[in-house]
Amino acid sequence: MSEKVQIKVNDNGSIRVTGDVEMIDSEGNVFETKKSFSLCRCGHSSKKPFCDGTHKQIGFDSKPRA
Repeated sequence: MSEKVQIKVNDNGSIRVTGDVEMIDSEGNVFETKKSFSLCRCGHSSKKPFCDGTHKQIGFDSKPRA
């Protein structure tokens, strides 16, 4: 049985991905990831697609609910 993957959309912040996942770009290139990592939602990270915490400095405001 494979490990459950969790994707959490943080209020005013990143998307947190936890679990054994493979992340690839549109050309099939694999990103090196750990068991837990954060993806940028604000669009201002200098490490895109990963979050670098810039959302805190720019006042990113988003609280989506499922």
